[in-house]
Amino acid sequence: MTTLCRYALVALVVFLAALHSSEACAGKKIGVFLYSSEIRYVDAFRGFKDGMKLEGFGEPETTYLLENANGNKATAAGLVTKFAKSNMDLYFTAGTSATILLSKNITDKPVVFSAVYDPVKSGIARSWRSSGNNTTGTSTIIPMSILLDTLKLLKDVKRLAVLYNPGELNSEYVLRDLMDLQQSRGLKVLPVPTTKKEDVIAVLPEVMRTSDAVYVTGSNLVNSQLTYIMEMAAKYRTVTITHLDDLVEKGVLLGVTSSSYQIGFQAGEKAAKILKGAKPASLPIETVKRPVIVLNQRSAQAAQIQIPDKLAKIIDRKIK
Repeated sequence: MTTLCRYALVALVVFLAALHSSEACAGKKIGVFLYSSEIRYVDAFRGFKDGMKLEGFGEPETTYLLENANGNKATAAGLVTKFAKSNMDLYFTAGTSATILLSKNITDKPVVFSAVYDPVKSGIARSWRSSGNNTTGTSTIIPMSILLDTLKLLKDVKRLAVLYNPGELNSEYVLRDLMDLQQSRGLKVLPVPTTKKEDVIAVLPEVMRTSDAVYVTGSNLVNSQLTYIMEMAAKYRTVTITHLDDLVEKGVLLGVTSSSYQIGFQAGEKAAKILKGAKPASLPIETVKRPVIVLNQRSAQAAQIQIPDKLAKIIDRKIK
């Protein structure tokens, strides 16, 4: 083969590869299912779109059909039925509830999730290495050992109350992970189940009075009462902590978090790989590589809580 022929062959291969890539990126339709308008879900979707764009799947060539259940189970079920009848190339979900609903009902198209605490325990995936089905995505899970180590820098907590909703798996799994560590940490974890907003209002003063710190889980019910929770925390000068960055934005004192935007971005990169030919089950489920420690200074001031230097030195972001 002459040098000229070799150059021509290389040029042809490059051209065909570029043509294939262009075809793979053209005209994709993405169904987007958010369980509610929680900031972390919106930020995850924003990150997802940016991750997709970076990989060649930008708008307007890529179109998004966005549906939001607004925290209503009946609405969510109706939206899943609507999605099942649609002809999407791929689905993106934000939140455990939305992901469970959609992945159980749509098994013939890829489902990429984000903002899910534990996709394995939730029954979405068989393992972290491979879902074994049509799903993959990213998780907000943070090792509770790291979170408790960080909390100890602020206060020597012996009694940790956990506000959760027994009907929401993500908040149940946070509670279980904390309870698994209580003996080794010399810590008493106090479950505080809430199934309606009246529960939160009724029990919170006593919880704040008798606990060293309060863990605010990702329960939609708990989050809807966050203003009241923070008022009580300030009144009783109680430390509050979470693993969700948007809850620190809303007032929780300390967060050992995964960035909602970042895990959404990582999910977008996975979706792009799938649209280019990868199988969802071949892409491991990911978490953030390093937690982001966030402090709400307004809440610290309101509760008159002093931040020790040893904690202040490792804070990544302050909300003033």
